[in-house]
Amino acid sequence: MYACGLRVGEATTLEVTAVDRARRVLRIVGKGDKERLVPLPQPVLDDLGRVWLTHRNRRWLFPNRRGDAPLNRRTLSGAFADAAVAACLPSGATPHTLRHSYATRLLENGVDTRVVQVLLGHARIATTTIYTHLTTPTLASLQGLLDRLMTGL
Repeated sequence: MYACGLRVGEATTLEVTAVDRARRVLRIVGKGDKERLVPLPQPVLDDLGRVWLTHRNRRWLFPNRRGDAPLNRRTLSGAFADAAVAACLPSGATPHTLRHSYATRLLENGVDTRVVQVLLGHARIATTTIYTHLTTPTLASLQGLLDRLMTGL
């Protein structure tokens, strides 16, 4: 979820065919059945392959125990809660926190807000700009940017 900025419902309903190994992208069907492609980092692609080998379900990347449906959202949320406690994360952390962290990390590393909008599947840029107030660029990087912009004036 973190590596691709997925919503809980998007992660639980991932189908095997959503993984494009050749192009290293993940095809996400988001809110309103809108599709988007998100880059799939190689380590995550490798991990997904290993996960699939544990169950070999023909349809679902994360199937339920019977294998006849996707993993239940509550099951994922419960597993996340257990992992959050084990990792000593703050008590308010939820699976959606991973999506917020993904967006914030991209913006902090200079990814354009419009690109983040597309990756998250936001219909309106205003929804994405909420994340901009969460980012705090370091003084050094801001100073470097200002130096480059003002050189030669």
